[in-house]
Formats: sequence, structure tokens, C-alpha cells
Amino acid sequence: MHVINDSDAYPSERDAVQRLAPQPCTIRDTGLTDSFLGELVCKHLHDAGVLDMTRLVERLALTGAVLEEVLAFLRKDGRVEVLGQVGQTSVQALRYGLTERGRSFARDALARSGYIGAAPFPVSTYRSLIKIQTIHHGRVTANDMNRALAGVVLTQGMLDQLGVALNSGRAIMIYGPAGTGKTYVSSRLIRLFAEAIWVPHAIVINESVIEIYDPQVHQRLDDNSQSNNLMLNEGIDRRLLCCKRPIVITGGELSMEQLDVRYDPFTRQYQAALQLKASNGLFIIDDMGRQRMAPAELLNRWIVPMEEKRDFINLGGGRHCELPFDLVLVFSTNLNPLELADEAFLRRIGYKVQFGYLKPEEYERIWRQECERLGIPYDPLLVRYVLQRLYAGEGMPLVPCHPRDLLNMALDRQRYLGGSGPLLPQELEWAWHNYFVQLDFL
Repeated sequence: MHVINDSDAYPSERDAVQRLAPQPCTIRDTGLTDSFLGELVCKHLHDAGVLDMTRLVERLALTGAVLEEVLAFLRKDGRVEVLGQVGQTSVQALRYGLTERGRSFARDALARSGYIGAAPFPVSTYRSLIKIQTIHHGRVTANDMNRALAGVVLTQGMLDQLGVALNSGRAIMIYGPAGTGKTYVSSRLIRLFAEAIWVPHAIVINESVIEIYDPQVHQRLDDNSQSNNLMLNEGIDRRLLCCKRPIVITGGELSMEQLDVRYDPFTRQYQAALQLKASNGLFIIDDMGRQRMAPAELLNRWIVPMEEKRDFINLGGGRHCELPFDLVLVFSTNLNPLELADEAFLRRIGYKVQFGYLKPEEYERIWRQECERLGIPYDPLLVRYVLQRLYAGEGMPLVPCHPRDLLNMALDRQRYLGGSGPLLPQELEWAWHNYFVQLDFL
């Protein structure tokens, strides 16, 4: 597997998705019922007033052939009428609107479900899609790790430990003191999985529509072969969006409700669980042990998914749905793992990677990197002064985030006083005494 260049992986994966989800040409091909699609079209017309075929294709992400079949059904039933043509006399220029019966039908449909978006993807096909695009199909090598984490100050032993953990397909726990780079490093692991995947706008479970695509989580990519076939019944189903593999990072704000499908009674829509949005990607639970629920409660939520590679989604009313659990699950904590869970549970996680304090030469490398990033000269005498006078003098451990913070604070003071030029030792001392909590008054 290549870290950046996905030219080898992309075609074969795309072909597999193409075979699984080609453009539908009929209602039957969509995996949805004519009544469901009829309701969705009526909701769009109720929302927009009048739409032509081009706008309907854009809104529902379906081919014109499928929509013509749905519209014929709705017109025959007296819910949709043709309101003339726009411009040329082509079929696609016809304008459609709701009849009075159609408006009443749309209001009833909206009372049951507030979803107005692209036609959802059937959950049965979505299960197969997740399996095809599994994040565990590749083989991470030492070279991959070195490229993905180039510029990050880590020992080769730690890089190897992370790479082997990723290859295992098991959950990973990263632990160590605050500021040692756990979140920064774990968030960069997604670079190891650079191939494109396809994400549905939404999925449908029975009659319940759950939105999957989230622009804050999924970064869309240009799929030239898809865009070239917008008006043809070719290519991959337009209900799927070409995206980068997702990464979801959540911290102390995480609640148990976010790990299950939630129903909003005001919008009458279902919101996807976080791990569902992270499917085929990376899910980092940061600040483990700082959440509002007990650590044991949160960890117990993952026992079945970690062991059986499947998750059960609760839709309320006693309804459940089983979906593949395909993601790299990372727990990150500043606490002692033995305080969060017993040894029996920790064995289920598999890999525990400890992040610690730096050696002086590692600290100097980070200091040099931060100087380059900030565009200021690197002064080896200054960093030596900081290490010997400040750190050694106060017995403070060397933490990876300190160079960035101390240099930025020293520059803040320099700008405030109208100064310029290389930083001086007294400016770093000022930053030091403002950065750390002083307890001289006790």
C-alpha cells in the first residue's frame, strides 16, 4: 500500500464498487420501492414548488430514466402534474409540480420523515460496500510509516510498533503524559490509507433514512469518470460520493447517545452514530476517561464490535440493524490504562503504545522544526540555554508540545513590545514563567 500515491489501489477498488453499485436504470435497480421514491419526489416538489428533470436528477442523485418511471407513477395517481416546458422542447425541460392531492400526500410524508435529500442507498448493499472498501485490506510497511510520519520526531521502535498494530486490524490504545503527541500522531495515521472510497448520501433501513455523508467528516474527491457520465446511465451509482477515507476525533464531549443512531423529533430525521460516519476510516477517542460516562461503560460499548467486527445499531422501538464494524479504533488517554479497565478488557484491545518524554536531542529537533515553521533563525545556544537553565534547573520533563508553545509566547511578547530580530534568553524566560503554573504563593 502506498501512503500518498493511490494510483495502484484506486482502479481495482473502483471496479469492485462499479460492479456492486452501477447506475440504476429502473426503480427496481435502486433497491427502493416505488412508493418510497414517490414520497421522496413529492417532498422535493413540496420543498421547491416546481422542478424540471435536471433539477430532480441533481436533488435525488438518480438517473433520468428512474425519475421518469417515478413521475409516470405519480402522474397516473394524480399527485404530480406537468406545468409546461422551459426553453427547448426536450423531455428534460418539462416542469413538474404537485397537485392538491400531491401536496396533501407530501405533508403526510413529511410528518413521518423530514428527510429531503438524495435517494438513500439500501442497507443490504451498504453492508457489501463497507466490506469491499475495508480499511484492513492493505499491508502497512516500515517505509509507509516513515513516509506518513515524516518530520514527526518518533523513534523507529515506536513507528514499528504503530505499524504492526495497524496491520493487525485490532483496536489500539495510545497512552502517556499530556502533550507527548498522542493525538497529533494518531490523527496522521490516516495518511497510510490514501485510496478513495465511496460514501452514500444516506442509507435506508426499512423506511428509516439515516444520513451518512457529513461534510465535516468526509472530504470529497473529484471522480472524473463519474462526472463525465452525468447524463448517461453509466458509471457508479450517483447516490455514492467519492471521498477520502474519513477520520473522526472525539474527546471529553463524547456521550453514549453519539454512539447510536439518534432520532430528532423536531426535524423528524435520524442522525448517524459517529462510528457509522467513520466506517472504512479512523475513529479516535481522545482524552479517554474524561467523558461524562464511566470509562467502563464506554469501553464495554466496544466489546462486541472489536471481537466480532460487527455493530448493532439501535433505531428505537426495539428495532436493531447489524452493520460491519470496519474502522481503525484508537483510544488515547493521559491516564493509567489500568485505571480505566481491567486486564481482561485490555487484552481485547491488543496493542498498547506508550508515549513518553523526550531526550534532549529529540527536543532540539522539534525546536529546530518549530523555528523553521515560524520563519525565525535557529539558535543552538538559545535552545541549550532553555534545556540547561530552565528544564534542568527546575527538573521539568521534556514534552514535545513545549517548543511550539514557548516560541509562540516569546514571539507574542516581542510583537507586543514592538521588537524584532532573534529571540533572547530573557524572552524565553518570560514565556517559561507564563506557561507553567507558579505556586510560589503557597
